[in-house]
Amino acid sequence: MEVQPTNVSIPKSTFSPPGPTPLASPDLSRYLDYRIFLCDFFEFKKSQTKNDLRPYSYAMFSAAADIKSPNYLKMIIEGRRNLSAEMVGKFSQAMNLSKDEAIEFRMLVEFGHASDPSERNFLLKSIVQYRVQKKVKSGEINLQLYQRFPNWVGWILYAMLDLKNFEFNIETLRKKLKGKASLEEIKSAFENLALTGKVKKDESTGRWKKANQLSENFDELPVSLVRQLQAELMSLGLESLFHDEPQNREFGTLTLALTQVEFEDLRFQLRKLRKQVHKDNSIHRMSSEGEKVYQLNLELFPLTD
Repeated sequence: MEVQPTNVSIPKSTFSPPGPTPLASPDLSRYLDYRIFLCDFFEFKKSQTKNDLRPYSYAMFSAAADIKSPNYLKMIIEGRRNLSAEMVGKFSQAMNLSKDEAIEFRMLVEFGHASDPSERNFLLKSIVQYRVQKKVKSGEINLQLYQRFPNWVGWILYAMLDLKNFEFNIETLRKKLKGKASLEEIKSAFENLALTGKVKKDESTGRWKKANQLSENFDELPVSLVRQLQAELMSLGLESLFHDEPQNREFGTLTLALTQVEFEDLRFQLRKLRKQVHKDNSIHRMSSEGEKVYQLNLELFPLTD
């Protein structure tokens, strides 16, 4: 029996160009909401076949996915049903996704169904990392650039060189990092810093020290690579919210209604603050060593259209 439509609105397509311009084939890597991707996929297929004798329909999708209900896709898009693990494979088949795309689509579905903040945090980080790996594999991101760019472990190790009595002992570093990174991750990240000339050993003291600055100018780097680093570092903030005592952290949030001019001014002020904090810290570390490594995240992003 055909399910009658409800008043639940279909997600607005991110691929809805004005006028008669044909819809573009949706790129899975641009989505975080799998329902919106499905909606855009369906609209794209309809636009391709609108002049055919049998235009693309929900029933045709169900047939391709080997699903009995002709309106199953519609119910998923509208949020009236969730996509089961078994159906993820059938949907991937119906959309003719590649093996890599099918894996990515499954990750999006798991992310979309997760409700626990920590789980969503982990899944989001996994999606970002997977997408970067895909671009490295395809050559869209230069392999040498990817290998030279420090991951979150590398950035923390680089900052730890400013600590009192820093010693490159992998097990000690793992404990200082509260077990957040494995021994292999620490070893690999530090080797990367040394190979790229970011750190070097002082010949007179035998201690490791900073040699060159880690670039903070991300404008010339691939967006997905920067996004991966930022996602990794910001995810540590959510972990801290649940694991660290209130006296050892500072969290504050503001939800604001802004004009575009006010938004641009606030963004400028936050960038200015970040640069000033970094400058002051660099000056302090020239005369004294640090005691702990802290992470400061500044976020400003839209919550409404």
